[in-house]
Amino acid sequence: MTNENHFGFREVDPGDKQPLVNRVFSSVAGRYDLMNDLMSAGLHRPWKSAMVTAVNPPRGPHPFALLDVAGGTGDVAFRVIDAGGPQTRATVYDINAEMLEVGRQRAAKSGHDGVVDFVEGNAEKLPFADKKFDAYTIAFGIRNVPRIQDALNEAYRVLKPGGRFLCLEFSTVDVPGFDKIYEAYSFNVIPAMGRAVTGDAESYRYLVESIRKFPRPQAFADMISAAGFRRVKFTPMTGGIVALHSGWRL
Repeated sequence: MTNENHFGFREVDPGDKQPLVNRVFSSVAGRYDLMNDLMSAGLHRPWKSAMVTAVNPPRGPHPFALLDVAGGTGDVAFRVIDAGGPQTRATVYDINAEMLEVGRQRAAKSGHDGVVDFVEGNAEKLPFADKKFDAYTIAFGIRNVPRIQDALNEAYRVLKPGGRFLCLEFSTVDVPGFDKIYEAYSFNVIPAMGRAVTGDAESYRYLVESIRKFPRPQAFADMISAAGFRRVKFTPMTGGIVALHSGWRL
């Protein structure tokens, strides 16, 4: 059964998954970043810092264009802008209008509104020209895409030769004993936390379930390779809770 037929642990028709996912993120958009801090005990910050380090935007006066997909609140894009030089620009692309609105508001408050664009659309069909971007990032979003291979193919298409694909996603815990603790925390604490902070336990139950349905690291790496990327690798972090996947368009 492919990812497009699952909404968490439920089997759904392929065309039904995206509207269901949209409702999840519309529900939690206003407190999404706060919940990331609470759920991960702040660990999402060093995880994202590792991704930005891998992006390695030039600090000199060289143009650099980032596409950050499923990055509606702008968190990763702002970090890349801050790490790069004066010609670093970012496009935040997300299917959810509410998440993008949060990102626009954050950009205005932080002074990033002149260097970050926010575009609404589907990761499976990007409205950008071939070979347009120097880097493509997606953090904790690829598992919510119904047709993951289509999204990976599009990532390859819009990257310049020499461009890098970077995906930060929850993965498979690989520490004996810790896996059971993590499982109990995920299914018992996170939905309850979601109810307390956002008034929505079900959306966070879906997010936990979607992690379990995501391909294992090597299987996902094989999908990245199938899209055409080379030098594909993944780096587990924090006992395998997350993995940073990467590949190059040569």
